[in-house]
Amino acid sequence: MSNQQKIQDAFTNQIEYCRSNGAPITGRIVEAIIGALDEGTILGRRVLGWDGNPLADALPLRVAGGFHALHLAGQHDRLSGIYNGDEQAAKNAEKIIAETIATDEAQLLPWLDSPPQTNEAGRSSSYIAGLLWLTQQGLPPRYELLEIGSSAGLNLMIDRYHYDLGGVSVGPGNASLSFAPEWQGPPPPDVPFAFDSLRGCDIAPVDLTDPAQASRLTAYIWPEHTVRFERMKTAINLVNDQSPNLEGASADDWMIDQLAKPQTAGVTRVLVHSIVWQYIPKAGRERIKQAMEEAGAQATTERPLAWLSLEANRETYRHELIVRHWPDCGDPVKLGEAHAHGAWVKWLGRS
Repeated sequence: MSNQQKIQDAFTNQIEYCRSNGAPITGRIVEAIIGALDEGTILGRRVLGWDGNPLADALPLRVAGGFHALHLAGQHDRLSGIYNGDEQAAKNAEKIIAETIATDEAQLLPWLDSPPQTNEAGRSSSYIAGLLWLTQQGLPPRYELLEIGSSAGLNLMIDRYHYDLGGVSVGPGNASLSFAPEWQGPPPPDVPFAFDSLRGCDIAPVDLTDPAQASRLTAYIWPEHTVRFERMKTAINLVNDQSPNLEGASADDWMIDQLAKPQTAGVTRVLVHSIVWQYIPKAGRERIKQAMEEAGAQATTERPLAWLSLEANRETYRHELIVRHWPDCGDPVKLGEAHAHGAWVKWLGRS
């Protein structure tokens, strides 16, 4: 397959992904971008000549983030018309995108330099459901949570949020941020558990106490999902009150280091991640798999190990909640599916 075809396929995949996940405006923007790009602009040459894997690198979302930032700055009425649902603007989206590239290319180019940060606290609902399930399996109900690809660390504040998961209540009742996703299927286990520690890493951590970094993260929020903007404001306040335990490191190096540390008896060590696996280089993913298998082989009932992930199936455009745990056989179990930003959870109720 030619590089140009890979780039076209990446944009097509992203358009379908947006449409399948309640983001038709973002899908229209991505569609207009690939239609407007050509070799006559620097942005066009960089995107159409992309060296890496355009799908794994989330190339369409890098570019889309830049356009959304321009819209949020409030200086582009015609561009903002697309985001605000104006039908005439939508019909002329490709032309408007081309005009915006011509006038604002210098502001758009830096968005190509790093992968999108799509941190979303709503995904922690799936983490909580997975931990409830692990607790029901008889693992020690005290968790050492290790998150890779933590971005700004929003999910590392999981102990500060309140959840209503199909009628099962978890977390402080007076939390400033609450989640009650539409629950499909039977409720998750209603069993008590606690956190021993919460730590995470990211190759490029986002510091939400820095207004510029906070604004950049906000630009990656899809405009259709308005509730996420309010969540982000609340999360920023929580970070300013107490920053999460977040380190700058590659996922594989960091995870290997964490697995090498002594594990407290009676504490379950859990690797968690959401919508990040595709961004980790293949060699890094293989190192994490090997390290987890090796650590799993050494796990005991007093010092168990688990692996909980919420990642996209690019064939179905669904996000699957998968868990493994040791000293059991470590086979993967699909616990359910979930909306990318926590709007709903389809629970399979595996026993």
